[in-house]
Amino acid sequence: MTAVLRQMTFDDLPAVMKIERETFPRDAWSEGMLRAELDDQPRTRHYVVALVDDEIIGYAGLFAAGDQADVQTIAVAAGRRRAGVGAAMLSELLAEAVRRGARSVFLEVRADNPDAEAMYDRFGFERIGLRRRYYEDGTDAITMKKDLNA
Repeated sequence: MTAVLRQMTFDDLPAVMKIERETFPRDAWSEGMLRAELDDQPRTRHYVVALVDDEIIGYAGLFAAGDQADVQTIAVAAGRRRAGVGAAMLSELLAEAVRRGARSVFLEVRADNPDAEAMYDRFGFERIGLRRRYYEDGTDAITMKKDLNA
């Protein structure tokens, strides 16, 4: 399966929100939150969707300002995971961070999501801290950073 990436638009929100709610049932972003992110695109945001046969199967977003960037979100539809889609989207976010002059990229990952943490490890992110009870359900967030040497 080869996914095609393109910039996310407001028209993509129904499909994106379906994946958001399925992936993060206890702390999903609202549609309004995602709309606000897209409002700042391309100024400080870069959001992409991943498509297979014109079906949105994933999405990811980056915040970038000055020499720092943050991975805001990455999600892949259930049943489409572990096929390289998340890695392809993360590669695009990191490339965009470099294009924008970022020197480092930060993110938070749920402490109960070892698959995501392993992907970030493979991309050279290093654990820099822990935010206790960060998520709505009380789960900790692991904070990670990657130096880009941009």
